[in-house]
Amino acid sequence: MRKARVAAVLTWIYAPAFGIPAIPVGIYLLQNGYLPMFMDLFPMYAGPWDGLQSWTFVALLIAFLGVVLVASWAAWLAWRGRKSGLVLGLVLLPVEAVFWIGFDLPFPWLFGVARGLLYALALMSLRRRSEGRLAGG
Repeated sequence: MRKARVAAVLTWIYAPAFGIPAIPVGIYLLQNGYLPMFMDLFPMYAGPWDGLQSWTFVALLIAFLGVVLVASWAAWLAWRGRKSGLVLGLVLLPVEAVFWIGFDLPFPWLFGVARGLLYALALMSLRRRSEGRLAGG
């Protein structure tokens, strides 16, 4: 289950880096009418959804945070060796990807690909292990 634990750690790095900032970014947007800048380089979470009305955009930010929190819970389940955590982690990746595209987030793709591969490998390993027990038992 080492692969599942590495995927969980990657999730827990990604979650606070990209999920938690959704709260202050949403507040900033509602107060100022535009997105804050990241180190004066580019507006945060600006992407195809940037042109939406502020409340709609904030609702999407909150939904993204919710998905990230569920992904973190799935990572905790995977860490504990639960098949449900591996499956949930894989199922959530396409949902997360919709948000990555809508908010134009480039770095989560790297985490997502690694997490997906690690979850899939851990799931295959778990399946082989259970098949081995059935054949040997």
